[in-house]
Amino acid sequence: MSLEENKAIVRKFIEAYNKHDLSTFDDFVAPDYVDHTNQVGPEGVKQLFYMGFKAFPDWYETIDDIIAEGDKVWLRLAYTGTHTGEFFGLAPTGKKITTMAVAIYRIVNGKIVEGWFVTDGLDMFKQIGAIEYTEKGKQLFPEDVK
Repeated sequence: MSLEENKAIVRKFIEAYNKHDLSTFDDFVAPDYVDHTNQVGPEGVKQLFYMGFKAFPDWYETIDDIIAEGDKVWLRLAYTGTHTGEFFGLAPTGKKITTMAVAIYRIVNGKIVEGWFVTDGLDMFKQIGAIEYTEKGKQLFPEDVK
């Protein structure tokens, strides 16, 4: 597949995800897909997506940059969402979050077969109020203390 075709596959996958529509998941993701970051396969990814949709019903990903090389597509993403459902045992806070991530997908025969992700989870947990600063932390990072 061409680099542009690979980028189109990932764009369509993100578009379906943004609609919270997993009915087309198998159209994009190979049965032997491996998420190297979360150490899960396709069913595990679906469960992570459902958990995220429940915790952040308005979750949305914006592709800020997309680069393709060989069989890989690299993305720089901005995430937004409002924490209105339980998330990793944390009660809903109603707080809106914005964070970023880098995602790498490997495409083979028109399907996503591997994924790697780097997300600023610490920033996300700070935004929903799950991280509390010590007195020293408040001095070092006064801009984060609200």
